[in-house]
Amino acid sequence: MAKNKRKKKGLILLHYEIGNYTSHKNPDFNIEMGERVEFYCPLCNKSLTADIDRNLTHILLQEEGKLYDIYFSKIKGEKSTYVVNEEGVTSTGEHANRYTYFTMGDEYKKFLSR
Repeated sequence: MAKNKRKKKGLILLHYEIGNYTSHKNPDFNIEMGERVEFYCPLCNKSLTADIDRNLTHILLQEEGKLYDIYFSKIKGEKSTYVVNEEGVTSTGEHANRYTYFTMGDEYKKFLSR
């Protein structure tokens, strides 16, 4: 579930492959380039906004017994995705350098306000 800046709700189907930024949505659900889209859990309606940055969505993925934190940009046209697990961070997308939190050392993250 998603909501645009005009507070209109709609469904956005994202591609399952990390780094593939194609999506499908209802033609009546308009989102302008550069607009921030709010994502919500379709089951409980909880916001999926990441604690670390209001421009990122955060979801959890469990695959083959491993847990992954997936972060992706909520800004239409911005291609930034991060996969975080115990092995580290993998970033994808031409705009991934915009979110420096993922390249910052743990000793500095404690100074950020959440």
